[in-house]
Amino acid sequence: MIEVKVPDIGDFSDVEIIEVPVNVGDRVEPEEPLLTLESDKATMEIPSPQGGVVSKLLVNVGDRVSEGSVILEMEADAGMTTDVPDDQKKADDEESPPPQPAKSPETPAKAQASPELIAEPVKTEKPVKSDVPPAPERTERSDAIPHASPAVRRFARELGASLHRIRGTGPKGRILKEDVKAWTKQQLEEKDQKTSTPGLGFAPMPEIDFSEFGETEKLFLSRIKKLSGPHLHRSWVSIPHVTHHDEADITDLEEFRRSLKDEAAGQGLRITILSFAMKVLVNALKKFPTFNASLVPNGEELILKKYFNIGIAVDTPNGLVVPVIPDVDRKSIFDLAKDLSEVSERAREGKLKPSDLKGGCISISSLGGIGGCGFTPIINAPEVAIVGLSRSKMAPVWNGKEFEPRMMLPIDVSYDHRVIDGAEAARFSAHVVHSFSDVRRLAL
Repeated sequence: MIEVKVPDIGDFSDVEIIEVPVNVGDRVEPEEPLLTLESDKATMEIPSPQGGVVSKLLVNVGDRVSEGSVILEMEADAGMTTDVPDDQKKADDEESPPPQPAKSPETPAKAQASPELIAEPVKTEKPVKSDVPPAPERTERSDAIPHASPAVRRFARELGASLHRIRGTGPKGRILKEDVKAWTKQQLEEKDQKTSTPGLGFAPMPEIDFSEFGETEKLFLSRIKKLSGPHLHRSWVSIPHVTHHDEADITDLEEFRRSLKDEAAGQGLRITILSFAMKVLVNALKKFPTFNASLVPNGEELILKKYFNIGIAVDTPNGLVVPVIPDVDRKSIFDLAKDLSEVSERAREGKLKPSDLKGGCISISSLGGIGGCGFTPIINAPEVAIVGLSRSKMAPVWNGKEFEPRMMLPIDVSYDHRVIDGAEAARFSAHVVHSFSDVRRLAL
């Protein structure tokens, strides 16, 4: 039978015990931790000096110990010798009482081991009963102290991992570095799954049987709506949307557009406001490059694009799609009218290719053929802005002397507030409005 004492722990004294990973009857191996101490500056483990079976615990979690304090008694394995310090041997030879463990406020005085009990041999068939209660077994309670080494604790703190939530796979449930890595990886995967689903981690909507209130009919969403719905939801929830509303005087533009009607008809084309809107946006993107950008997922970098591809929202029988018209800056109004006609037809026939939906810089959602005086379009991520066009109408406008009828086009610009601030959005919208009002500006 040997006594295990606190070895030299440097300048520390009266150090609190924060973990006792062994219990009476446990077999321990050499260098296996018996206690974990925590001072104001460090956390340290007290290793077992040799292999054996724990026969008595003399300390508990919360007690305070110093160098030389007896922490437990151990029945050493046969044939093993104990590396006992010289001063300890001398003390044993003189039959002096062993050092007493420090008392915590909660530990009664009788919990300290007496010299008579220590000197008395312990019988295996009837172990000596100690008044000190055994250390609590490791449980999954949130208040249980995790069984882990200081290095693992430090590693968990660096990753922001909670040891209370990690199940150890080491001896006696000890938490290993690999357990921390596996738990952290699992948490990241679960987070990715949540952010990639329509719910985004929110509580699900309650299921309601609407047939209790009257007759109902069930319709299944189209494939396009099933695919676009989660994308729109993710964009709306993850991007801080702000929408700037304005109006553009397109009286002169509308007159110019009608003057091209016969020339366009000769080419089998129909010129719409959308063709001009695309050219207006390219002009604005060149002056305000942050609108022609995408935010890197880490939120720390902005990718500025040097090309000008415009997405056009197309209403189809199966749902909304946004095909992309490439290289708008290199095309004429007639070229754009042709591209719009072709891509709209393919969209309504369901013949769009995956490449037709990629590479956009900014999108246009036009409700001009339907109606409305304004709305808030949802940004088509990873773009940082989208322009909405509502139905134009004649309105009285004061010219400084009198009111005159002018064709006014409602314009709505939704933007990602992480990238674009309100003042910049206002300047961008003003530039768009001026360009619509005077198409000659497109030549500047």
